[in-house]
This record gives sequence, C-alpha cells and structure tokens, in this order.
Amino acid sequence: MAGKRVLLILAKGAEEMEVVIPTDLMRRAGITVTVAGLTGSDSVTCSRDVVICPDSSLQDAVKQGPYDAIVLPGGNLGAQNLSESPAVREVLKAQEARNGLIAAICAGPTALLAHGVGYGRKVTTHPLAKDKMMNQGNYTYSEARVEIDENIITSRGPGTSFEFGLAIVEKLLGKEVAEKVKAPLVL
Repeated sequence: MAGKRVLLILAKGAEEMEVVIPTDLMRRAGITVTVAGLTGSDSVTCSRDVVICPDSSLQDAVKQGPYDAIVLPGGNLGAQNLSESPAVREVLKAQEARNGLIAAICAGPTALLAHGVGYGRKVTTHPLAKDKMMNQGNYTYSEARVEIDENIITSRGPGTSFEFGLAIVEKLLGKEVAEKVKAPLVL
C-alpha cells in the first residue's frame, strides 16, 4: 500500500505558520504533502511577507489526485482567495463526495462555507471568523482548539497549528504515529 498523500492549497495571503507547521508535522510522520500554489507554481507571499515556494501548481497537483486529505490554511486574504476560487470548489466538492478528509484552520473554514462543504458539521475558526461562519446556520460552532467531526477537522489559528497538524496525522495514521511525531518537539 502506498503512503498517505495530502494536498495543502497555498493562496496569496495565507498565514505562514498554518502552512509550514502542519506540512512539517505531516512530513515528519511520513505523509507525502504537496503544497500547491492556488494560482500557479510561482512563489507565494504570505500574510507576514514570508515567501513560500509551492511544490506544484494546484492545476498540476489535482491531476495527481485523489488525496487522503485536503488542507486549507487561514489568513484573512488567503482564506478569501480560497473562498473565491472555482478550482478550490471543485477540489473540495470532489473530496467531500468521496468522504475524504478535509482540514481547515483559522479563517480557512470560511472556504468550506463559501463552497457549501461540510454543512451540518461541528466546526471551529479563528474568533474573528466566527460570525461569518455562523451567520447562515449551516454549522454548529465549537470553541475547541481543534474540532474533529467525522471527516472535517477545523482549528482556531496560528497558535493551534501544532495541534491541528498532529490531529491530521492522527486521523490519517493513528494515535501512535502522532505521539511519535509529537515527542521530540517538546510541545
């Protein structure tokens, strides 16, 4: 059996910590993570002017699917860009249709709302995204640092990036692997 594969979609304005920390944790666990640039394979400027070079364009990465999980980082502009993208809608709808794992952090869950994904699930977001997420009544809100409802994992923000990444690892590979990844990090 081939190892687990994850697609993380990187948009301009993404929160750097929410891209790098979960990607690092998943890779430490042996998961193949493809960081895909929403608008191509050129470097992406994140919310705090850190520049990240994606592994691939989203267009090319999608051709390598399906993936075991789709990950959406936050950052206000990053989440807005994910929310407005027809390509992200297609990826999320296909992942939801096959009951694949979808994980979103900070303002990232607002892309789920924008694309009509995960309705009826319990979710969390950055506190500043709560009203937007809840104004249509499609979700139940949680104040948990990481919320897992079946195949939807959501989390609160940059400070929960480690817990979020480890939750994805645990969901894909089990608690024992997540604990092995966590141990040397001195969390």
